[in-house]
Amino acid sequence: MRSIERFDIRRLFALGLAAALLAGCGEAPWNDPYPAGDATGNRVYSSFAERPKHLDPARSYSADEYAFLAQIYEPPLQYHFLLRPYRLVPLTALAVPEPAYFDIDGNPLAQDAPAESIHRSDYLIRIRPGIRYQPHPAFAADGAGDYRYHALTALDLRGINQLGDFEQTGARELTAEDYVHQIKRLAAPWTHSPIAGVMQKHIFGFEEYAEGLAETVEKDPLERVARLRDSEIAGVEVVDPYSYRISVKGKYPQFAYWLAMPFFAPMPWEAEVFYAQPGLRERNIMLDWYPVGTGPFMLGENNPNLRMVLERNPNFRGEPYPSEGMPADEASGLLADAGRPMPFIEEAIYSLEKESIPRWNKFLQGFYDSSGIASDAFDQAVQIDAGGEPVLTDAMRERGITLLTSVEPSVMYMGFNMLDPVIGGDSERARLLRRAIAIAVDFEEFISIFTNGRGLVAQGPIPPGIFGYREGEAGINPFVYEWIGGRAVRRSLDEARVLMEQAGYPGGRDRETGRALTINYEAIATGPDDRARLNWIRKQFAKLGIELVIRSTDYNRFQEKIRNGTGQVFMWGWNADYPDPENFLFLLYGPNGKVEHQGENASNYANPEFDRLFNAMRFMEDGPERQAAIDRMVEIARTDAPWLWGFNPKAFSLHHQWMYNASPNQMANNTLKYRRVDPELRERLRHDWNPPVLWPLWAIGVLLVVIILPALWLVWRRERSTAL
Repeated sequence: MRSIERFDIRRLFALGLAAALLAGCGEAPWNDPYPAGDATGNRVYSSFAERPKHLDPARSYSADEYAFLAQIYEPPLQYHFLLRPYRLVPLTALAVPEPAYFDIDGNPLAQDAPAESIHRSDYLIRIRPGIRYQPHPAFAADGAGDYRYHALTALDLRGINQLGDFEQTGARELTAEDYVHQIKRLAAPWTHSPIAGVMQKHIFGFEEYAEGLAETVEKDPLERVARLRDSEIAGVEVVDPYSYRISVKGKYPQFAYWLAMPFFAPMPWEAEVFYAQPGLRERNIMLDWYPVGTGPFMLGENNPNLRMVLERNPNFRGEPYPSEGMPADEASGLLADAGRPMPFIEEAIYSLEKESIPRWNKFLQGFYDSSGIASDAFDQAVQIDAGGEPVLTDAMRERGITLLTSVEPSVMYMGFNMLDPVIGGDSERARLLRRAIAIAVDFEEFISIFTNGRGLVAQGPIPPGIFGYREGEAGINPFVYEWIGGRAVRRSLDEARVLMEQAGYPGGRDRETGRALTINYEAIATGPDDRARLNWIRKQFAKLGIELVIRSTDYNRFQEKIRNGTGQVFMWGWNADYPDPENFLFLLYGPNGKVEHQGENASNYANPEFDRLFNAMRFMEDGPERQAAIDRMVEIARTDAPWLWGFNPKAFSLHHQWMYNASPNQMANNTLKYRRVDPELRERLRHDWNPPVLWPLWAIGVLLVVIILPALWLVWRRERSTAL
């Protein structure tokens, strides 16, 4: 018996050590976070940091939600993937609609009719026949054509915990009525759509329709759906199964851009009825959790505490990849798939990653196909060359990683409250003071320190890529910059000090009172990074002898100060809703003043000539006349200096060599369908980059030998002595 036990100990020790050492010889890397074999699948791997709050297209209005939503829902229009400046093209529509104009008596007007004579603009949208929805229980029908799941009982819901528990699904063709139904939902008070207020100003009958629905708010959800189906908006009508018309107040050329946003995606009434039934919301089976669309993908798994999965929609029609792009696109391979049906992938897996370091490490290991660059990883990925341009480090280039950069259609600016008696107003004294500060605050340095160089100093309110933006010498702000040696050079502090003296503040002191000039800066501060930024801003004002008082608060209190006009200087930003100069210049339009009109003009700037030009420019088509009006408006704003123009952020993204058709498009959200991957190359490189680390096992093996062999030797000696 003793000899058998001794044999088992030795054998188990040897087998255990061998198994441990051979574990690294399997097919998948040891640290692979995905199931075995997944790497060879035709899928994209990505991540998300926060759970999407809304997946209802009437409510969603954030980039992290659009990352999923825009792959599922299809508004009638979209932005061309490659062409710049940004251009609208059809998605489900047959063409980009051209508005028809009418006077107050309903008489048609010419396309070049004066804006003031146009009472109504009609947009007739014709959609492509044959488009079908994704499979969904809301469409499931029995042999008689009756919907299977539109009259669910408590008994029917036994064993139902998620959408996939419904055994039957169905689909149907997209119709114009679905688009009209969604517009009604935008007006419905219970959806709390963030654009309802904007649409009230533009769509005929929208406001009245919303008021008429007020009494339905407290009704049963099924009654609400019935109310929407049985009622009409005066300015929105179904023309035929594949056409609908929207009537807009006056002339509003920017309305077409709204038709490229998920707000105007179709919503089948069947989905509303299905989700409105009792017992489903308690199970998290609702529109905010399970979207219903016609797009290339559908949400196959929604587990926001772990992962979200987009699966290919089997009913998708196969949209062709673009066949035209910018001059450099063909050489870079972006037109290699021209004309091929999309999407190219079968699935996209998004894993929850709340921390930037694990996300970055998984990208380097090849477990995520693309990545942004967090500040703490910037130096590892990017370096700035002698010309000031970002380039990849050697480590990134060795892995075949590519860097894509683009200037975002947004602006981060420092604003002056133009209602303030010291820093605001249109007096020459205040204007000179603002210009002096504009020279002193070095945004080139700010970009270098706080954004890792990911920004372009702004010269005015319009960012690059938007019509009206001027390049080169013609585009600089002459009050802050000079054009020297082919580039913009910031004016000297000596010039800023001269302006301070002309304004009556020599050395930062009021000439009349002898007191130091003190200005309040309204800030939102939550951590140590904010403290460093605020100290930097204080030093910029100190260059002119100005004492800057930092008044830190939370975001709600900050907004209250801006609404009430009690602040003096603040920093804020704006992201474009659509790529039109109107969407930036309206931030300086007098009737949009924050205090008086509750608009988005946070500086409360008002200039009669600027406002007059704005009212004319907003209705113009892009062309020389519009450019001339914009040039003059920008000149006025630079002269009055209600903002320090700040900077336009730059987006940096990294992509592995197995990812194709990655092109930065800051307006389009539905770009997953363009992506193509090489799964075999990805699997091979993952193996190369994640070799098994065997030395800990060898160390454990040696340790076991050191511990066990003496014990075996003692057992052997004892047995031998007994035998003797």
